[in-house]
This record gives sequence, C-alpha cells and structure tokens, in this order.
Amino acid sequence: MPAPQPNPLAAMTRSALALAAAAILLNGCGNDAPANPSSAPPPAPVSTLTATPADIAVSFSYPARLYGAREVEIRPRVSGILLKRNYTEGAVVDAGQSLFQIDPVPFETALARAEADLAAAQARLEQARREAARLKPLVAVKAAPQRDYDDAVSAQSVANADLLAARADVREARLNLGYTKVTSPISGVSARAVLPEGSLLSGPDSLLTVVTQTDPLQVRFGLPDTDRARIDADLARGALKLIDAEHFRVALSRGDGSRLEASATLSFTDVRIDPRTGSSEAQAELPNPGARLHPGEFVRVHLEGAVRPGAIAVPQRAVLEGPQGRFVYLVVEGKAASRPVTPVEWVGDTVIVDGLAAGDEVIIDGVLKIGPGAPVTVTPPAGGAAKPGA
Repeated sequence: MPAPQPNPLAAMTRSALALAAAAILLNGCGNDAPANPSSAPPPAPVSTLTATPADIAVSFSYPARLYGAREVEIRPRVSGILLKRNYTEGAVVDAGQSLFQIDPVPFETALARAEADLAAAQARLEQARREAARLKPLVAVKAAPQRDYDDAVSAQSVANADLLAARADVREARLNLGYTKVTSPISGVSARAVLPEGSLLSGPDSLLTVVTQTDPLQVRFGLPDTDRARIDADLARGALKLIDAEHFRVALSRGDGSRLEASATLSFTDVRIDPRTGSSEAQAELPNPGARLHPGEFVRVHLEGAVRPGAIAVPQRAVLEGPQGRFVYLVVEGKAASRPVTPVEWVGDTVIVDGLAAGDEVIIDGVLKIGPGAPVTVTPPAGGAAKPGA
C-alpha cells in the first residue's frame, strides 16, 4: 500500500494557528508589565487645621417675649355711672393719678346719712351714761332698785357699740366716696378706655383700662428640660464653666438678628417643668429707658458668659456625615484617614467636637475630593487661616 502524501492546506492551517497563539501569548505578557508611574492620579490638594485645645466661649439662644414689669387692670371698686375720663389714652400716667370719675352724688348722700347716724349714736351714748350716773348713788342708798341700775349700764354698753358701728359706717361711706375717683396704682403707659362715659359700672367686674409699666421690662422664655439637664451636667463635671461663677449674662437680639444695646439680668428660673411644652419658664429683667421696646414684642435671648475649657473646634464644613455617624478627615503620613467625632456645641460657623486630640491635622477644605487612604497634599486654606471658636 503506497504511503500517504502530505496535505499542503493542512500544513498552512497549522502554521497560521501557531502564529496566532504566539501573538496572543506575547500580548498577554505585555499586560503583565508594570504600569507607568506617571499615569497614577496626583495627590488631592487639601487645606488643614491643627487641632488646638482652648477655652471657647459658648452661648445658648431661645425665643422670648417682652412683658411689662407690671400690668395692672384698672377696675372700679364701687358701682355707679361713669361720668368722665381724666387721662389721654396712650399717655404716660403717674401713680395715684385720677383716670376716671364716677358720679359721686349717691356716695356723698350716703356719707351724710352715715354722719347723721353717728351723731345720733353719740347722743344715745351720752344719754345712757347720764342715766347710769344718776342711778348709781341712788342704788348705793337703796333709793332705787339694783335692776334699774343694771339696765342703765347695759344700755350704756349697747349705745357704745352702736357708736362704734356708726363710726365704721362713716369710714366706709368716706372710702366709697373716695373710690369714685378711679386712680392708677402704678406709673406707666395707659391703654385705651374700654367703656365710654355714661356707662353703668358694676364694681370690680367692669374693666376700664390697663396701665403697663414699661421700664423695666420682663423677658420671659422657655428653657427646654433637655438643655437644662445638659447644662447642669456639664457644669457639674467641669465641661462648662461660668465666667462669674454664678449666673449667665443675658443678651438680646431682635427678630432681624440685630443686637440690642441693653443687657438683661436673669431674675427667675422656675423649678417646675410644664408638661405641655417640656420646658421651664425663665425670666430676665431688662432696662427700657425711653420705652424703645414694647410689651408683646418677640426677641431672642442669648445666655452668655460661659466657656468650654480645653475644647477643640473645627469649621462646620470639615464635619461629614457617614453611615457610622459624623467624622472628619485627618492627614496621617500623607494620606487621608477618617476619625469619628461627636459634635458638642455649634459656635458660629465652627463646631466643638469630642474625639480629636491636640495636634491632629484636620482637613477642612477639599474633603469632597478624597476618601479614606487617598494621598493628599496640604495647601494653604482659601481666605487665610481658619479661627475655630471665633
């Protein structure tokens, strides 16, 4: 049997496959070669702040409302017809100034009647005294019965009691006549008259007007129980200290944020907590010369005069929120490293945090361009160095 002849087409196919395999093998070896160092991303530019403990002043702000130091409802003590209003509505009135006049004629008549009754009682007492004095020597010599003398002495006692009652009636009638002039018990700013002249007044049930003392004013605000408990706890453990060691200073600002020149003095803090609001009422006294502020006005109270000793503050933009809570980035050996922190107090555009140590290099700018372990290069912060706690 003759030997088989070689197939030229099969030989060519085997050669092509061998060349393709060699090319694939060479390409694979080329991918395993180390990358060009110049193709790696450059370190991200960041700005940093060195954590430095310091005594940082803090304040606590709450909405408040102004009230007159005293607000008195002016009401008549007697019933009668209102004859006249003796003041200008909205004007300042003095203590003791007459504001209204009630028709005095019925009360003048009552006083005259009481004085007449007093005179009659005085005459009856004098008669009883004379009668007792006349009978006393007659009884001594048995010229008159003892019973007649005893009746005369009793009549004298009854007449004396009637005299005391008549004197009381005169005093009451004189007081009622004086009450026809309705006066202000305090100095302050008057409100409008509630009732016009000619109205029938039913005594204290009738409100005539209101007088408000505007200097000083009272500032009342609610202190949340959570804030109060935290402040008390921080004071007890020394994490918060008062500059004067006793009280907060009270500063005020209007709704537009402008500060008031006058400062108030904290005068009262209720120990009770209102279950409806979860806060206790606090009150401060505010001088108000010239009545520049008005009762009913809303302001904001700032409790100042406290510091957190040895605290560390960073700009708010440096504190980030992650799945595990808040954290900041530090520069550690040229790379970004995350550090968990706990915010303690917000002070302006900075925040006091727990979790940092003195000397930590905190990244404050460029935090959105990096992640944990990212290489960084430190550059000066934009706008100059940051000042935490300022």
